[in-house]
Amino acid sequence: MPRLVRIVIQLPQELKSRLDELKQQGYTASGFIRAVLEREFAKPEHNGDHNKIDGQHSKKTHQT
Repeated sequence: MPRLVRIVIQLPQELKSRLDELKQQGYTASGFIRAVLEREFAKPEHNGDHNKIDGQHSKKTHQT
């Protein structure tokens, strides 16, 4: 497994509560979020386009 890095995110209380429910079933928040991200990024529309966020390029392009 590649070296993991830590991120901090803010969530609405409702989503945090749902993650806590998963914990009661034996899941970890990190594992669940990692699986969701891996599944989402594996979709064909994301292949080769890692610089987009919500359909927009994260880098500004220079137009002449």
